[in-house]
Amino acid sequence: MSNKTSETLYWEKGTLFLLDQTELPGKVIYRKCKTYTDVIKAIKNMIVRGAPAIGVSAAYGMVLAGTKIAKLSPTEKVKNIKKISDEMIQARPTAVNLKWAVDKMSTIVESSLKLNPENFVAALETAAKEIYDEDIENNKTMGDFGARLLKKNSVVLTHCNAGALATAGYGTALGMIRTGYKNGKIKKVFVDETRPYLQGARLTAWELQQEKIPYTLITDNMAGYIMKTEKIDAVIVGADRISSNGDVANKIGTYSLSILARYHKIPFYVVAPTSTIDFQTLYGTKIKIEERSAEEVIKINGKDIAPKGTQVRHPGFDITPASNITMIITEKGVFKPNKISTLKKIK
Repeated sequence: MSNKTSETLYWEKGTLFLLDQTELPGKVIYRKCKTYTDVIKAIKNMIVRGAPAIGVSAAYGMVLAGTKIAKLSPTEKVKNIKKISDEMIQARPTAVNLKWAVDKMSTIVESSLKLNPENFVAALETAAKEIYDEDIENNKTMGDFGARLLKKNSVVLTHCNAGALATAGYGTALGMIRTGYKNGKIKKVFVDETRPYLQGARLTAWELQQEKIPYTLITDNMAGYIMKTEKIDAVIVGADRISSNGDVANKIGTYSLSILARYHKIPFYVVAPTSTIDFQTLYGTKIKIEERSAEEVIKINGKDIAPKGTQVRHPGFDITPASNITMIITEKGVFKPNKISTLKKIK
């Protein structure tokens, strides 16, 4: 399986293979998902993470669900897929790509009810593959748009992991960085370690090392000092959900970075596909923020780093207001945050 080691996920002979991101960078291990409940568990347990990657995984999870219900009557198919869709969406409620992909696959189910079981499953497989291919193509397009905003030999800072590992491939924020580096626009990347799950240290650093892009890892609370002393030219992050007014939900710590960037007059760019925009949610304050377990905060590699009984808050995301964001980069173009709602009209 050596030719698969850099893929976030792949589909083979009715099974979804997910790169276990909890094992990186130490081990490259693929987990097999043979049922839709396997996919739900993988999403909940952070084996796969990143809004676009979660969406693509969910699409294939719906294929697995379709395999299970393929021989049922049309009425029973609709009843079952509604229940399964609700279960899938609740796996990680903040990442809107998850609901977007599930809703899209549910539509395929409804339009394929009269097909025989084999063709029913084939229709779902085709739709999931289209979502997978579209995600990679969109990431490359966003990378091109974003790189044009950077000056030559820029030093940039990023948070969490919005790379190939957070998508079907190439990446959103890291896609912009990849293209920028290839075009001579980026000289160096500062990487926030991203507590408590360390996606920056474990995943972004791993991706940049593979790409041979120069980087320096910093702890999250060093970002302000680095902005002051290292002449950062841009902060580049991804997004898990964008409200229609341009507020952005992203990994916890993004809001703090946006304040620091604004104080230091550093451009703050958000890179995300249009599937991440929740046009039904008017403001970021209306976005449901997932609270994750205390264990992820008080333990590192299974070892306690806080006294037993310590009270913990662990919101997995925060909301960055549109006023702190310079531009939002999508596959449809580059937009000021207060203009992001115009994308609803663009087919």
